[in-house]
Amino acid sequence: MDWLGIGVLVIGVAFAVLVLVLIKPLNNLSNLFFSVQKTTDELPHNINLITDQTKNTLQASTETLTKVNNQVKELSPLFSIIGDAGRGTQKLSSSLVDATTSMKTGTEDGKKFTERHNLEGLYGALTLSYYLFQRKKALKVRVQK
Repeated sequence: MDWLGIGVLVIGVAFAVLVLVLIKPLNNLSNLFFSVQKTTDELPHNINLITDQTKNTLQASTETLTKVNNQVKELSPLFSIIGDAGRGTQKLSSSLVDATTSMKTGTEDGKKFTERHNLEGLYGALTLSYYLFQRKKALKVRVQK
């Protein structure tokens, strides 16, 4: 055997050993590629599912928003009525406060009148009652306006 044959034999044995050593990693790489292919084959189906679910969610949220907007439109006049009632109540209470203040001022004026003229007893009470009656009449006329 010549040197060339021995060299080819050594290279062949080394190549056979290399193939035996690389069989397991190459099988693992093959399994990895198979797994990647399986995943990418399922990807369009998964994307379609996600897209459909997103469309359904958006449609449901749009319907819900439409319902909420309609309900707000229905409640808007009610809130206006409540606001008007509040403003009316405020005007009424403010006129009652004004009437009470003027009544207080009127009674103080009557008290000063009776003290100033030294009217005591029954005569003072009758005078004060008459004065309050006159003030009450004036307030009724004022509130009716």
